[in-house]
Amino acid sequence: MLALRKARRKLRMGTICSPNPSGTKTSSEVCNADWMASLPPHLHNLPLSNLAIPGSHDSFSYWVDEKSPVGPDQTQAIKRLARISLVKKLMKKWSVTQNLTFREQLEAGIRYFDLRVSSKPGDADQEIYFIHGLFGIKVWDGLMEIDSFLTQHPQEIVFLDFNHFYAMDETHHKCLVLRIQEAFENKLCPTCSVESMTLKNLWEKKYQVLIFYHCPFYKQYPFLWPGKKIPAPWANTTSVQKLILFLETTLSERAPRGSFHVSQAILTPRVKTIARGLVGGLKNTLVHRLTSIPVSPLRLSRRS
Repeated sequence: MLALRKARRKLRMGTICSPNPSGTKTSSEVCNADWMASLPPHLHNLPLSNLAIPGSHDSFSYWVDEKSPVGPDQTQAIKRLARISLVKKLMKKWSVTQNLTFREQLEAGIRYFDLRVSSKPGDADQEIYFIHGLFGIKVWDGLMEIDSFLTQHPQEIVFLDFNHFYAMDETHHKCLVLRIQEAFENKLCPTCSVESMTLKNLWEKKYQVLIFYHCPFYKQYPFLWPGKKIPAPWANTTSVQKLILFLETTLSERAPRGSFHVSQAILTPRVKTIARGLVGGLKNTLVHRLTSIPVSPLRLSRRS
């Protein structure tokens, strides 16, 4: 554990680096695109579930389309209100939770992605989109962006957590899974014992992508991991103090074996929170409160 803490400290300080644009490496630069490949050798055989892995919440929501219909994840009341153009502009302020693209997040060191997807009602095709109140980019475009990074960084491993599905029937699920197969092909890691999964093992087999699928449909494909293998308890609070207590409690209670674990260090707006900060949006109303929390915004880890 001491060696693991030292490695984490190096990551926070930016001393584990990947090549900068000039093609050289410097220990003083913050460059985390290859942080897994740069871990010391004695961590290569450690179960991946024992590493603290940085992640992002609503990872795709760096862009949402305010001209699109309101998503099926919203109530009928919100859909009716959204007929007013100003309402969608305000929705966008509360739907965008990231300011970096997939590529930029990956280059910054993010390896866990929280993904919510939906079909777009009224579309003639079976296209699937990312969604958070409003529709985001096509899932296919996001997958290709991730795959491009992984091809250039063959020792980096990512966790793609598909945990919410909206307006999707069996045909839509088949279309999505086909897209996943087409995007990553042999990079997909089939389900196996969590404790047997190490960086060395994954590197030898050239696996780089773990897909978690919170839907019974996962049973039909060997590379879809069940959602129960990556629980993500949710504090659902606007209080920093309550959030910290929740994180400490759930970390101490997490399963000692057999699964990964997501610590969601995020504050969740209530209706009155949105009403009070309607114009300011999510970033100005809640995000700055998190600066006092001594953990990453989202961390994937397991007790060793």
